[in-house]
Amino acid sequence: MKKLTILMIGVLSMSNLIAQDISDALRFSQDNIQGSARFKALSGAFGALGGDMSAVSLNPAGSAIFNRSHASLSISSLNIDNDVSFLNGRNSTSDTKIDLHQAGGAFVFANISDNSSWKKFVISVAYDKTANHDDKWFANGRNTNSIDNYFLAYAEGLRLDEISRFTGETISQAFSEIGSSFGYGNQQAYLGYESFILEPVNDIDNNTSYNSNIAQGTFNQHYDYIARGYNGKVSFNAATQYKDRLYLGVNLNAHFINYDKSTFLREINSNPGSLVTNVNFENNLLTTGNGFSFQLGAILKLTKALRAGFTYNSPTWFRINEEITQSISTFVDDVNGSFTANVNPNIIIIFPEYRLRSPGKISGSLAYVFGEKGLLSFDYSRRDYSNMEFRPENETFFSSQNEIISNVFKAANTYRFGGEYKFKQFSFRGGYRFEESPYKDDSFVGDLTGYSVGLGYNFGNTRLDLTFDQAERTVNNSLYSVGLTDAATIDTVNSNLTLSLAFNL
Repeated sequence: MKKLTILMIGVLSMSNLIAQDISDALRFSQDNIQGSARFKALSGAFGALGGDMSAVSLNPAGSAIFNRSHASLSISSLNIDNDVSFLNGRNSTSDTKIDLHQAGGAFVFANISDNSSWKKFVISVAYDKTANHDDKWFANGRNTNSIDNYFLAYAEGLRLDEISRFTGETISQAFSEIGSSFGYGNQQAYLGYESFILEPVNDIDNNTSYNSNIAQGTFNQHYDYIARGYNGKVSFNAATQYKDRLYLGVNLNAHFINYDKSTFLREINSNPGSLVTNVNFENNLLTTGNGFSFQLGAILKLTKALRAGFTYNSPTWFRINEEITQSISTFVDDVNGSFTANVNPNIIIIFPEYRLRSPGKISGSLAYVFGEKGLLSFDYSRRDYSNMEFRPENETFFSSQNEIISNVFKAANTYRFGGEYKFKQFSFRGGYRFEESPYKDDSFVGDLTGYSVGLGYNFGNTRLDLTFDQAERTVNNSLYSVGLTDAATIDTVNSNLTLSLAFNL
């Protein structure tokens, strides 16, 4: 869609802006390091192991396990299968993409002094994709709830002259002026009024009550959802080894967000008395952001074979920018004839920058290494999602969202198990993970379960690894945050085939 005008709503109070909600907080607070093939083959159970570039992103002490400088990069083929249920409709979609999602290098500086207990110092830089937002699905079904409730929810209580055009104004001018003067909610009501969905009870400027030109009954609805983007982080790492038992490390992390979502609703009805029989409503959202966090980690060799790891992840402090575009068209059939109302403001709504603090995380790990034959590993982590927080806190809207966050989210535990068996130059690997839902009511977002299998071959200074992993989760996705809040139930299966090349320098 061609964008003709840019609108900056920088002077409005946040209480007028309804673009951000708790789903945004969760989307950008969850992380799942995509990782190298070896890392993924053990389902990420690497907190007490180290010796892998993705393990460094998990536990910063892991780089001190390297005896020589090391580098790796990974590509993956990601396949997303969605089974969607919406009312009486059932659909399936599948999408595949290839991606370079991990790269990094560690540089080892050995201490040449035999009298020092500090054996080595390591610095490294690692990039890992921490969340993949690519998704595509559609839902259709027969509903008794119409999109008119979305516009009525915004319009009720607003003056007619604050949601309508003045004489001589274009659609774009009115949309821009209403946004600048009154905010996002008035713009939504304007779209409903201008498209003839809303009808004022009294056609006077101070009217604040509205009826719908869509009669009650049943509605055939089709909803398309397309998202692209990812969260990623670049970790700057420093680690050291003390004697032959203790490894310590710190990461300073630069985070970034790139998220692009488009939704399109088509609604058709043939209800008696309905003046509006067809609605097409499009929304496009672009979110970008950056953030900072740090990690502290340790690995301790309890015995020659048994290792323990601990990591503290600080909260991530994000600064986020969002912009949206919208358009709506309706088919109107009344006594004066039939016509199509197209309301396409060609306006980019740019919201003021806001801040998000994602919750911190603690992780504990145990690993048992069977010499050169293999290993078993277990990781446990805990993150309290009720600590997510929008800022500035003194804004009325953000304060209300933070209250909702504290009421609906909880601390979630993650368990990861992995094992590796070595035979000559070959390594055979497998893993399992279980992540609890971050919601108190897990009907919104269910628990995640996943497994992985992998194979590696060691050429000496070079290693080639291949892994297949799969994870499943069920999510109830509300079509809109107000009015038409009916949810599509999405059973998602993510399958990855990852290939990594690692080599000693």
